Amino acid sequence: MAAEGLISQKSNYEPKETVGRLESAVSRRGLTIFARVDHAAGAAEVNQPLRPTDLLIFGNAKGGTPVMQAAQTAGIDLPLKALVWQDANGITWLSYNDPAWIAARHAASPDAKAAIEAMSKLLEGIAAEVALEK
Repeated sequence: MAAEGLISQKSNYEPKETVGRLESAVSRRGLTIFARVDHAAGAAEVNQPLRPTDLLIFGNAKGGTPVMQAAQTAGIDLPLKALVWQDANGITWLSYNDPAWIAARHAASPDAKAAIEAMSKLLEGIAAEVALEK
């Protein structure tokens, strides 16, 4: 069962390559990469198993500020994040929060509509480029 507000795209690539493609796609669009969290490496440091699970945090003030102006608490969900993970069957996934869900979660005013639509289009394009193109 999918988590509410989460969009997941099956990747045609292994986790490491998917993460690399994600970083490249984000950078090519002029977005700032704020952090990359390798959850599997963290788990290994405490002798716990975890399949590949990498979180990339990225964005820019031009896109996120209008959403936070419409609902300041949206800052808990921004900047944008994408998770590359491998399921128990060895399938790689790219997951991210649906910007419309973020807006609804924070009861953003209609002023955020254009920014939310732009974020949605951006993330859809990144996901298609990263996970599908072969």
